[in-house]
Amino acid sequence: MSTTKKFVLPIQGMHCASCAGRVERALNALPEVQSVSVNLASESAHLVVDINLPLSQVVTAIERAGYTTTMSEEAEEIPPKRQHISELEKILISAALTIPLLIPMLNHAWMLPGWVQLLLATPVQFWIGADFYRSAWFSMRARTGNMDLLVTIGTSAAYGLSVYQWLSSSNHASGHLYFEAAAVVITLVRLGKWLESKAKRQTNEAIRALQTLRPDTAHVRVQGVEHTVAISKLNIGDEMVIRPGERIPMDGQILEGHTHVDESMLTGENLPLSKIAGDAIIGGSINVDGFIIANTTAIGSETTLSRIIRAVENAQAAKAPVQRLVDQVCAYFVPTILVIALITLVSWWLAAGDWQLALMNSVAVLVIACPCALGLATPTAIMAGTGIAAKHGILIKDAESLELLHDVNVVAFDKTGTLTVGHPRLLDYVARSGDPGDRQELLALAAAIQSGSEHPLAKATLNAVNPHGGKMTATDIRAIPGRGVTASVDGQLLALGNDALMNQFDVTLDELREVAMQHTSNGETVSWLAHVSSDMSPDKKLIGLFAYGDSIKAESKAAIEKLHLLNIKTEMLTGDNRHSAKHIATALGIDTFHAELMPEEKAKIITQLRAAGKVAMVGDGINDAPALAAADIGIAMGNGTDVAMHTAGITLMRGDPRLLVDAIEISRRTYSKIRQNLFWAFIFNLIGVPLAAFGLLNPMIAGGAMAFSSVAVVSNALLLKRWKAVAVRE
Repeated sequence: MSTTKKFVLPIQGMHCASCAGRVERALNALPEVQSVSVNLASESAHLVVDINLPLSQVVTAIERAGYTTTMSEEAEEIPPKRQHISELEKILISAALTIPLLIPMLNHAWMLPGWVQLLLATPVQFWIGADFYRSAWFSMRARTGNMDLLVTIGTSAAYGLSVYQWLSSSNHASGHLYFEAAAVVITLVRLGKWLESKAKRQTNEAIRALQTLRPDTAHVRVQGVEHTVAISKLNIGDEMVIRPGERIPMDGQILEGHTHVDESMLTGENLPLSKIAGDAIIGGSINVDGFIIANTTAIGSETTLSRIIRAVENAQAAKAPVQRLVDQVCAYFVPTILVIALITLVSWWLAAGDWQLALMNSVAVLVIACPCALGLATPTAIMAGTGIAAKHGILIKDAESLELLHDVNVVAFDKTGTLTVGHPRLLDYVARSGDPGDRQELLALAAAIQSGSEHPLAKATLNAVNPHGGKMTATDIRAIPGRGVTASVDGQLLALGNDALMNQFDVTLDELREVAMQHTSNGETVSWLAHVSSDMSPDKKLIGLFAYGDSIKAESKAAIEKLHLLNIKTEMLTGDNRHSAKHIATALGIDTFHAELMPEEKAKIITQLRAAGKVAMVGDGINDAPALAAADIGIAMGNGTDVAMHTAGITLMRGDPRLLVDAIEISRRTYSKIRQNLFWAFIFNLIGVPLAAFGLLNPMIAGGAMAFSSVAVVSNALLLKRWKAVAVRE
């Protein structure tokens, strides 16, 4: 039983990377918190905590740090209080109060009286700017700094200087006041934050689009009578009635009818897929043209749609490795800016003897500095990248995989189900005696041994059995990974598998070796069936062989060619025989192949390849799990086993190898956006702060530039949405 629980908290009031860092420190201070990741772009905290930790303690820690959340112990989530005045309305009011203060810049003769400037600037400073003061206060209480502290100190200094000058002048003459500087900075910063929040919501549209796929109700048939129930009331085994054009409520298996299903929002597959009785269907997809009845196979958080949403959320919340460096920089950013502003104040005062000019230059330093752009540079790109990947059927489970994938120089593939269709057919079966009766018995024995198995070769055998023929029963069935299976039938211990399994039991294969060579030279897979002992005699005797053929996926060759164009070396690791592996590798143009491998041998080869660079492993089966875990990035095919998908960092939601190329391109473009964002964020501060310190920036221009920098970073990340998949471009 798990002793921990995971949950996500929405956080309100974070404005920069320093804010996110303060929330993380506050939550990490709780002994029961095992891990926490705060994402500025999604404004959320992902926590792993002791199962006995009350949510109220977490909420209290957040509030003490100066932030709020819409979560409570009683309700999983409560809506935020409705504001009487929206953010946009506040910005418009602020602009209306600020614009008259700027009129003298057009004509000095239009200078407003000092008391009018005071009346206009005060609401902007203390009402519109109240959030800055509140955040700055909590920041100082926590002995840290954030963007709001810089804005608060800067605008308060400009406002305070103006009040002082007005009060100290004779007859309160207008003179040269700085109310407009403080008001403009607050207005522009709030406008920038509003534009930034609108842009950030676009980076999260992939999750919102997935969430809208859930219908509110489902039609359920109970004892022949149809009822409409809320989606939350569905249970496993319920019979869902799904009409043409309706969304499929939950994951299920078709019992009656046939149709086409549009799964494009989940897998990226553009064409509707044909579905008949016995086929699986995914909740959230669209039943295009048929009337079907299906039983529910998964509900709630266990559905495919829920798992996809959860994986995308986790990936967007996780921090990429490069973000750790940014967090370290941001921790020292605000204190450094405060020191630079103080040095600017003192230096100008001593050099020019004008303390008002010195104060305004130090205000410009405080205002131009923008930790927001640094804090948003990485998470916005990660959110945009994982979102566009999910839209095209690529499920990226963590930010680290997305970042590492851009640097991959070797891709290793499993063969069956990855590069090939994965549904081999039984092409031939030959009994050692050559007698037709023995041939039928050979097939019946193999079917008995493989009954219930999900292995592709087992399914091919079972599909070839005459459904009206006699059936045998096997007991004590044991799978031997990478080799085959053993079982008892009528007191005889039989072994069915490859050459390695026959060698393990010292079975002689000479009588059918020539037949086997003919099949393997054609790229077919050969399995052997042998008596390895019985109640009557311990003799080992070959019974016969089976030849299976699998076809190469139509997209595999294009995927390999694209990888070569990206200067990525390709390898194939398979447990199949060498002849079959060579046939596939040659047909696809794969650089190197390794055949007849055990699962641990695949993992060993991956480890060896990693010595020369970054390695990605692509597979779909249980036997691929060790290799997927050993690789720098494990990539599972969505049509594979759950074990493979749980082990991998990236899942391709449909069995198209070209999606791997898409994933690499998305990773490269995302990493490029991260580097661009970080470059411009650093350059912005490296250039802007010195200009302000040397008196070359007006505080109003500095405020506008600071707001622009955050919006620019988010907008640059959103350019990822223009990317097109390989299949679309071809």
